[in-house]
Amino acid sequence: MEPKEIIQKWVDAFNRGNAEEIAQFYSENAVNHQVANEPVVGQQAIKQMFAHEFSATQMECIVENIFQDGHWAILEWKDPLGLRGCGFFQFEQDKIIFQRGYWDKLSFLKAHHLPIPS
Repeated sequence: MEPKEIIQKWVDAFNRGNAEEIAQFYSENAVNHQVANEPVVGQQAIKQMFAHEFSATQMECIVENIFQDGHWAILEWKDPLGLRGCGFFQFEQDKIIFQRGYWDKLSFLKAHHLPIPS
């Protein structure tokens, strides 16, 4: 399967809010680095990160563009509240081995009425 196709399936799992399902897209030693946070290393830690995030608020990813360049896919997204971001995904054997995400954390926290860390 092409990285671009896998990202569409990843988005579908994300929108279902299913941490168990979304974790299956990552390799055992994958790294997920949302630049507003510290990197999360390992499939189980990534699953826990998503479980925590999905329990904190309702999130929806609306695809604006998915681009592919070899073993990389790039997701440009927005959400219903007007937030925007992008993610870069590196693949090996149809699994995400590295992800980096760019988005405005302060705007996200405010839009979802979540506490702002001091």
